[in-house]
Amino acid sequence: MTAADDVREHGTFPAATHEVINVSSDLVDLDLYGEDRALVEAVHRHGAAWADQSLHAFGRMVGTAEYLELGAQANQFGPELDTHDRFGNRVDLVRFHPAYHRLMRTSIEHGLHSSPWREPGEGAHVARAARFYLQTQAEAAHLCPITMTFASIPALRSTPDLDEVWEPRITETVYDPRNVPDAEKLGLTVGMAMTEKQGGSDVRANTTRAYPIGSGSTGQAYELVGRKYFVSAPMCDAFLVLAQTDVGLSCFLMPRWRPDGTKNALEVVRLKRKMGNVANASSETELRGALAWMVGEEGRGVRTIIEMVAMTRFDCMVGSSAGQRNAAAQALHHCSRRSAFGKVLNQQPLMQNVLADLVLEHEGSLALTMRVARALDHRDDSAEDHLVRLLTAVGKYWICKRTPAHAAEAMECIGGSGVMEDSPMPRLFRESPVNAIWEGSGNIQCLDVLRAMQRTPGVVGAFFDELGLALGANTALDRWVANLHHDLNDLDDIEYRARHLVDQMALAIQGSLLVRHAPEAVADAFCASRLDQGGHRQYGSLPRGVDCAAIIERATPQANSL
Repeated sequence: MTAADDVREHGTFPAATHEVINVSSDLVDLDLYGEDRALVEAVHRHGAAWADQSLHAFGRMVGTAEYLELGAQANQFGPELDTHDRFGNRVDLVRFHPAYHRLMRTSIEHGLHSSPWREPGEGAHVARAARFYLQTQAEAAHLCPITMTFASIPALRSTPDLDEVWEPRITETVYDPRNVPDAEKLGLTVGMAMTEKQGGSDVRANTTRAYPIGSGSTGQAYELVGRKYFVSAPMCDAFLVLAQTDVGLSCFLMPRWRPDGTKNALEVVRLKRKMGNVANASSETELRGALAWMVGEEGRGVRTIIEMVAMTRFDCMVGSSAGQRNAAAQALHHCSRRSAFGKVLNQQPLMQNVLADLVLEHEGSLALTMRVARALDHRDDSAEDHLVRLLTAVGKYWICKRTPAHAAEAMECIGGSGVMEDSPMPRLFRESPVNAIWEGSGNIQCLDVLRAMQRTPGVVGAFFDELGLALGANTALDRWVANLHHDLNDLDDIEYRARHLVDQMALAIQGSLLVRHAPEAVADAFCASRLDQGGHRQYGSLPRGVDCAAIIERATPQANSL
């Protein structure tokens, strides 16, 4: 019987019109670590195979539907500020959704803020980076205070008297979000207050003043007066701050509460309304004679805090690499389940070209990130220390700059459903530009690369020695490295050309690492598409001869595999 016959007989159309077919599903309930072959290989390659079992356990926990939902909740219900309590007392209390606190507790209890400092050794930074990368795929924004807490330790160690008091509690694996004096807590978090509205990245233009309470010197007490335009994150227990003394810009540790139990004179003016990074609180803050202690040498504040900045920049690399994995995994999963024009999407040649290209981008990013993690574990070796100095800036610039376009392409693979707010893609897309801006924008990173090459000539030698380990393995890579050698020796207009040079350096080191360690299909495709063609074009422009199917199969995650 036809529909028209049914209408004539019964006077109604059939009501069942909504049959759900040919759709994808949520990418949940999987081992995020075990399903990421590139990550597992990097962990084993760089000395952290001992952490394999715990990383599988962590990956299974983070990959559950229930845990991944925490990220959505923490961003849907962002932080709110209470400047005063109901009696009129100044409290500067930032309130968070319970999901945020659970994410923070997980990160701290698993040592994302401290494990290489608490338990240094072979692969310590590698294992910690892997956990940070996995946790980022659940929710990225809460990792801002985790990163700053982690990064505060190298700066504090420049002043042993302060470090002895603060480091044990900063590295403790206890999360205590209460707005109470630090003396009442076992575990502490540390934020950062460097940026002022008139200077931005040019922190030497800061106008906040530091006035000594006594004679004034390293480790001694000061009172800070000024306005910080971007404080991350205002609910932390202490902050590393830059302020001017009579000698010059200096670094200080500023607690949220004074040792006598009274509230310190830092007042949160407002929380920032950000496009992304919503779950994390950032603020404008007035310092009205806030107590702080000098960290490091007076007038050498930038030098003191630079190690902290290096660590936060490294975490930007980790976070953006994780964002690329998340975006690629979502696209790969969708395209393995959705059909169009009679064929599953990941079996169609042009879509294969796009998907494989997204995977290659992530493989290069992760390879570079984990190589820097290994170098962090071996900084007593001068060559490894040189690589940290150079590749942190190179990687932070390149990986973070590449991530927004990568997220957009992955969203396009999913189509209209990827734009819907009940999918993970909008949050992933809004988060994608953040790391390129945080901790120094692209130009700052490129200038830092030039500064490193000028002030520490050994970094160039260490870099080319690392590239040399792949010499002769791929002709496109060999040509690229030879051209790079020539271009770096040309000092004319070098600042004007800085982005181009750092682009070349990033592709060279990524190509070298993949040629040495990745499957042949990945390494050959990366070099053919990024080096042989003179740089990368739009995603999906891989040359002929690429084994797209092998690249896609390697990276496609399996949902509901727990």
